[in-house]
Parts: sequence; structure tokens; C-alpha cells
Amino acid sequence: MSDNNVIDIRTKQKKESDLNFEPQAKTGDLVDITERRQEAIRSERRDAKRTVLTQFMGAFVVLPQRGLQKVDLYDISNTGLSFDLPFESGKLNIGEEVAVRFYISQNTYFPFRIKITNTRHIADEGVYRHGSSFIEEKANKEPLKHLVNFIESVSVALHEDRGDMKYSSRS
Repeated sequence: MSDNNVIDIRTKQKKESDLNFEPQAKTGDLVDITERRQEAIRSERRDAKRTVLTQFMGAFVVLPQRGLQKVDLYDISNTGLSFDLPFESGKLNIGEEVAVRFYISQNTYFPFRIKITNTRHIADEGVYRHGSSFIEEKANKEPLKHLVNFIESVSVALHEDRGDMKYSSRS
């Protein structure tokens, strides 16, 4: 090879002054956009407002061959909910459809169906977190919407009972 085949691109590049380019001052802090990018990805993925729940209502899923299994609701939106199952109960498969019961009292429940959309292993909590979408059924579409609205509006004003207002008949 001869040196005649080498092109010096430095002679082809325009000078900064030719481009009317003025470098900016380098006095600002560096910004790591990773956190901002992750938040944007999370917010794009969520197309519905979620209400975070812990121990709010008695919720159970109906597991095949095992019956009712208590779950801890994690959050709820108008499109679905997420809940935790203990490791020993196993995990549900993506695409699986299961019945859910929200117990309003010990003997009264509101039934509906969900489809599992994702599962995550949460090792430090000892659970599998399941994300799901509601399966719309004509009979429960409107009541489910009202139930979600109720949970969202009430959860803002909830207080934890710490036993400070116990009543005693012996005064």
C-alpha cells in the first residue's frame, strides 16, 4: 500500500469558526440521565393511575387444584391490579386467567377475573409480585369501575388504627 491512498480528513473538516460555533461554558454540573430515562420508561408503560394498597381489603385468588389463596394487594388501577403471593404458594404464569374475590365482609365478596401480565420475584419480601389486567365481563364492568374509584378515593384518607381510641364500659 502506498501513502497516496490515505485521506487526511482534518483538511476536509470545517473549522469551528466557519460554523459560527461558540463553545458553551463548562461550569455546569454533570447530569446523569439514567434515572430520568427510567422514570420516563415507567410512566410510558403505565397508562393508568395506580393506587398503592397494602392490607386494604381481603383479597383472594382462586388457584387451580388449591382453592382460595389469600393475596396481598399491591396496587390497583382502572385497567388491572397487582398482588403478592408468598413463595410457598408458587407463582402464576403470564397469560393465565384466574378468578379473584374481594371480600367486603366475612361472607360477602365481589368476584371478577384477571389475566396475569407479568410476574416478579421479590426476594427480600419472600413473594412473587403479579401484575394483571381485568377481564371485562358485562355483568361486573360497571361495579368493578365503581369499586376501583371507591378504593382510589378512600385510600387517600385512610388512617391506621393503633388502638388509641379503645372504649371500655368500665368507667
